[in-house]
Amino acid sequence: MWLWFHKLGSPPHVYRIAGKITPWFGWIGGILIAAGVFGGLVLAPADYQQGEGFRILYVHAPSAWMSLFTYVVMAVAATIGLIWRMKVAYSVAASCAPIGAAFTAVALVTGSLWGKKMWGTWWEWDARLTSELILLFLYFGYMALRAAYDDQQRADRASAVLAMVGVVNIPIIHYSVVWWNTLHQPASVTKMAAPSIAPAMLVPLILMFFGFNIVFGALLFTRVRGEVLLRERGADWIRELLGKS
Repeated sequence: MWLWFHKLGSPPHVYRIAGKITPWFGWIGGILIAAGVFGGLVLAPADYQQGEGFRILYVHAPSAWMSLFTYVVMAVAATIGLIWRMKVAYSVAASCAPIGAAFTAVALVTGSLWGKKMWGTWWEWDARLTSELILLFLYFGYMALRAAYDDQQRADRASAVLAMVGVVNIPIIHYSVVWWNTLHQPASVTKMAAPSIAPAMLVPLILMFFGFNIVFGALLFTRVRGEVLLRERGADWIRELLGKS
C-alpha cells in the first residue's frame, strides 16, 4: 500500500504511467461520447414537455457533474500536496484547474441556452446557477493565485489553501435545489429512487457521463505530464529521457 503511494509521488514513474494509459482513456472516452451523442440526438425520442430542447441535457448534465468532480479531485490533490509535500500532487491540482474551468463554463453556457428556451431568460440569480458561477470564479482564482507567485513552492501552498477552502461550495451546488426553492429542476438521475427518465433517454445520458469522466482522465494525464516536465526540467531523468528520444 505505502509502496504504491510512494510510487505515485515519483515524477518519472507518474510521467511514464500517464503516457501509457492516456491513449486508452482517450479512445474509450471518445467512443462512449460518440455513442452517447448518437443515442441522445438520433435514437432518443423528444421529451413530451420540453420537446427537442431537452437534448442539450446530454452536454449540460455531464459538464455540470464534471465541474464538481474536477474541483473535488483538485482539492484532494492540493491537500495531499500540502500535507505530504508531494510535487506530483501539486501537479495534479494545477492540471485540474483549467479543465474544471472549461467544464464549468460549458455547463453555464448550455444551462443558459436551455433556460432561454424553458424559462424565457438567459440568466436567473437562482441558487444553483449562482453557486455554479462562484465555482467558475474559484477555478479562475486558483489559477490567478498560482500565477501571482514567482516561487513555485509558495504558489503551490497558497493555491492549495484556496482549493481546500473553496470545496465548501461543492455541497452547496449539489444540494441547492433541495435547500432552497429554485427554478432549477431537482435531480432526475442521481436521486435515491428510480430515475425519472425513460430508458431510451437515460442510456445515452449514462454513456455521456462515463465518456466525460474517462476523457477527463485523458486530459488530466496529458496536462500532468506537461506539469511534471515543467517542474523537473533540470532533473537527470529528463536529460536521460531526451537523450533516448
